[in-house]
Amino acid sequence: MLDIYRTDDTPSPKVYFTHSILPSYIDPHNVSTKKFPFTAFNAQPYSHTVDLILPAELYLLVQDTLATATYARAHLKLTDILEPEFLETYIKLGNVTMLSEGRELVDNRFELCDGKLKMELDRATYERCGLQGTPIEDGGKKHQKARWVVEYDLRLPSMKHGKAGFGRLEWAAKNVLNRSLTWLWWNHNPTSGESLAEGREVISKHAPWIHKIEPSVTKLGESLCPKLVKGELEKVYDEDEAMSLLEYINMLSLNSPRVKASDDIDPHLSRYEVPDFGNGLETRDMVFVRWKGFMPPAFVRDVFIAARRDAFKGKGRSKINGTQDTDVGMEVGEQGKEKEAWFAMSAQGFGGRKRWTVMQFEGRDTVTWQLESR
Repeated sequence: MLDIYRTDDTPSPKVYFTHSILPSYIDPHNVSTKKFPFTAFNAQPYSHTVDLILPAELYLLVQDTLATATYARAHLKLTDILEPEFLETYIKLGNVTMLSEGRELVDNRFELCDGKLKMELDRATYERCGLQGTPIEDGGKKHQKARWVVEYDLRLPSMKHGKAGFGRLEWAAKNVLNRSLTWLWWNHNPTSGESLAEGREVISKHAPWIHKIEPSVTKLGESLCPKLVKGELEKVYDEDEAMSLLEYINMLSLNSPRVKASDDIDPHLSRYEVPDFGNGLETRDMVFVRWKGFMPPAFVRDVFIAARRDAFKGKGRSKINGTQDTDVGMEVGEQGKEKEAWFAMSAQGFGGRKRWTVMQFEGRDTVTWQLESR
């Protein structure tokens, strides 16, 4: 865990830094959810912005396979989600991810992910519902519980109409949690985008707004980049170096003039310098790709796997039995050192409290930063 300190009285954010080694081949249909960086993807169930930063020569390899997707926005009541047709189609048999309007730790807020309904309620609403929940910290008074979380696994056999436990949830939805809210809706069925556009989805009767997620591309031009050398990546594992590398990636995502090769700002106005980690700097054309919308971990995982597969496929690698990659050559620097090809990905969660950044190297090394604010 890395420390970031604030000068005011607000709690300081926490940054967790992890180094991991990925296997040479990842089956996109059977991805481990217990290994980094996929653990970081799953820990953030919803993202509204996903960024991809990579050198221009790698972008040419991935540009034709950049992911697109479709999600919907609709006005729904909780009772609409508990209707038999919606419940059976999207939760029991299918898999949808949903998020209601509302601010975390402030408003009554609802989430639906992997069949689990999570309701974050204030004390007055919770007591009127008559449901069993768990108190949570909300930053208020120490010994006064003001907010509660109620969770239901809607895929359990007991979660169906006519059962007592489900009946209590139905009663609360009809009599207490009966306000119409704006929901974001994502269907994990790959054919849902087409059927949604044609009005053949169950949610279509609620007149949803359909949004298409498409990547926007910004060319960053000649940028200063640290020379990252194969076999010497341990230089970025210390706290100061890890934070410097994370700061550099964020500066790239902002298209800051401080990382441009042509930057000549007076050092009295800005003291920022691109970190070199002892190997010097080089000038490279960089590309910044951004997706904005409502994106679950499955979308982020697909973007990462596709970028890793396509960006490194032409970098001196060959296939073994059509499944695994092996090193047969690397880009060699001026001093005969092998330079690492890399790309970086970041995702911002709703509410601004969670964010992660992943830097993937061709030599299978992966570094991950997870930021949590309070």
